[in-house]
Amino acid sequence: MEVKTITRKWGNSIAVVIPKEIAEHQNIHEDEEILIIIMKSKPKAGVLFGKFPELKKFSTQRLKDEARKGWESDRDREKWQ
Repeated sequence: MEVKTITRKWGNSIAVVIPKEIAEHQNIHEDEEILIIIMKSKPKAGVLFGKFPELKKFSTQRLKDEARKGWESDRDREKWQ
């Protein structure tokens, strides 16, 4: 069974809450040992839209140039020599 939940701070640790409906369905009770497989979910592109407003001030070419730093081809290296 797959459950999507949000982590919360609990003292110096991180905790997750198992929703009541899932706990009942899986017959999980307090103080029981359970196995949790942790996989960080990847945000969809729509969730990220607008999250980096500082990038709007750069041109597309500048962003491409920044991404390519250190990845020059032999032809690019010859051009700069």
